[in-house]
Amino acid sequence: MNNIQQSKYIDREKSWLTFNARVLQEAADESVPLLDRLRFLGIFSNNLDEFFRVRYAAIRRMRFENVDSEKILGGISAECLLKEITEIVIDHQSESLRILSEIEQKLEKENIFILNEKQISKDQELFIRDYFIQTVSPAIVTIMLNDLDKFPLLKDTSGYLAIKLVMNTQEESNLEEKVRYAVVEIPSTINRFVVLPTNSEKQYIILLDDVIRLNLNYIFNIFNYKSISAHMIKITRDAQLEFDSDLSKSFIEKVSDSVKERRVGEPVRFVYDQAIGKDTLAFLLERMHIDSSDSIIPGGRYHNRRDYMNFPNLGRYDLLYKKNPPVSIPGLNIEGSILEKIKQKDYLLNAPYQSFSYIIKFLREAALDPKVVSIKITLYRLAKNSQIISSLINAAKNGKKVTVQIELQARFDEASNISYAEQMQTEGIHLIFGIKGLKVHSKICYIERIEDSKIKRYGFISTGNFNENSAKIYTDVTLFTSNTSILKDVSKVFDFFEINYKVHRYKHLFVSPHYTRSKFVKLIDREIMNALSGKEAYIKLKMNSVSDFKMIDKLYEASNAGVKIQMIIRGICCLIPGKKGLSENIEAISIVDNYLEHSRVYIFGNNNDPEIYISSADFMTRNIDARVEVTCPIYDEEIKQELIETFDIGWKANVKARLHSEKLKNEYRKTEGEKPFRAQLEMYNYYNKKLESSSEKINNTKIKEL
Repeated sequence: MNNIQQSKYIDREKSWLTFNARVLQEAADESVPLLDRLRFLGIFSNNLDEFFRVRYAAIRRMRFENVDSEKILGGISAECLLKEITEIVIDHQSESLRILSEIEQKLEKENIFILNEKQISKDQELFIRDYFIQTVSPAIVTIMLNDLDKFPLLKDTSGYLAIKLVMNTQEESNLEEKVRYAVVEIPSTINRFVVLPTNSEKQYIILLDDVIRLNLNYIFNIFNYKSISAHMIKITRDAQLEFDSDLSKSFIEKVSDSVKERRVGEPVRFVYDQAIGKDTLAFLLERMHIDSSDSIIPGGRYHNRRDYMNFPNLGRYDLLYKKNPPVSIPGLNIEGSILEKIKQKDYLLNAPYQSFSYIIKFLREAALDPKVVSIKITLYRLAKNSQIISSLINAAKNGKKVTVQIELQARFDEASNISYAEQMQTEGIHLIFGIKGLKVHSKICYIERIEDSKIKRYGFISTGNFNENSAKIYTDVTLFTSNTSILKDVSKVFDFFEINYKVHRYKHLFVSPHYTRSKFVKLIDREIMNALSGKEAYIKLKMNSVSDFKMIDKLYEASNAGVKIQMIIRGICCLIPGKKGLSENIEAISIVDNYLEHSRVYIFGNNNDPEIYISSADFMTRNIDARVEVTCPIYDEEIKQELIETFDIGWKANVKARLHSEKLKNEYRKTEGEKPFRAQLEMYNYYNKKLESSSEKINNTKIKEL
């Protein structure tokens, strides 16, 4: 790729790191409640773990597999990109440590103290030692390293204390006798934050790491040592799944075996406490075969900061965002039959502003309704103790024909999905395990009901996973419909799962990998023609990421033709907005706030007759060409207007919105002369007013009837 071409796009990995820096900005933002700032630090750390396990690992493989990485990566070698990533991450890690220190100081002003093992009182020490013996010690795994021929496998989901024992020995020259090394795994089955008892207004917490540090003598008392030190280390491994070709194994067995093998994936990142001794660090790196070409990152005393996502609230709700209870969907009461309501008209659910319980209600009703004969659904990521699974099993027990397409390769959810798959198989549910080479990422449900001796179809299509836990923090929209035309297409998608050598024609849905690209290109081309004809032309796009170069080029073409393009892109944005001669008519922002923006909504002006779509797909090559995704048109005029209005609410954001730019600076968007406008709060207000307005209409109607 030449320099002119290269300047058209932002590097994908750097754009992702810029997104994670926006999460870190929330942790640094003094307007965010203190305990939520800790949560954002945890999200930042968790995101970074996944980045190294997936994206960094993929680039690292390019370096070792002698592929033409410069062609794939847009003009930069894998080796250079890995180096640049590591430099950025070290800066981010340093900033995160500064932010954590600042938050801890502010917590102390709120009488919340995070102590280490050297700061505790005698009473606290007694409690901690008893807690260690009763709770922690049985769960600890300790490995002595000196005498092992092979270094033990360290899990990338755990943190470890690297132990150095300096022995009492007369033979000073015998280094093997003088120094012994060990690792202690910090148990992941025990809460990382131990709340200490108190008789005052002050509240005290100690990390599990320091509980172990206080009790090192209890662990190592069989050794005659004169000093002992403990510093935290953490390893991150390549998360790629490798499948064997054993034809005797079922697909579940292959995925299960591959998940087990993942734990021995190549190390891609090593994080260590920068206070660790040079000799201890050198010993670990040598024995683990980690060299300077890998990502070796100095950090603070504590790693695995993703655990801060679950920092105890201590009853201090004044230090958390106020929870806004989800509101009802006007006209779609939880009481009574939800299917009878959907028969009359389409409804839209916008979670978490509105309650995800409508989806559970839909499935529970279908499970019990004698007229329902079949239920089909796609599942990607599920909640622990999923009500979705319970409803489907209930349906099977009631004699319904239940078909579930479950994606066993949903990254990091494989083990959970395998467990659910086995549970459903036992209950007689028909399972489909996807299509070779294609992940199924669509979010669709389809039921058949016998009404007047004929089949009547109902269903829902969503932008997000059917997961009642993530629905509390992920913004997603779901369309409930009995529109026969749409649902016939949904039925064809399930037919494709069963017989995937046959490519169906869809009259209404855009389905990847066959039609999504061409359909979106056609819609953009129509806006281009309208602009060139002097008509009003615009495109409004809300999605998680845009990284497909062909789609970006098509948007550049539209911009140059005069099409006004507004984009709300939460994560990766490889498109450069507002660049003279390239994208002058494109504006792009990212909203990072209390909820994770996850819905995909596509609006095309169509000469003042807008066409609107919701989708499970982003403008990423994998979504368009390498997954099964579903994009659904919105035909109900009220819902179309609702999606336009909610997009515009997001677009007005000037509090939690950052500008996408070529410089990757994460500058906050400022709208001169306008009042602060926090989109997520305004969205909640929008749905509250919508419900109040609907209630007023109902009450007025009742008064007239009287």
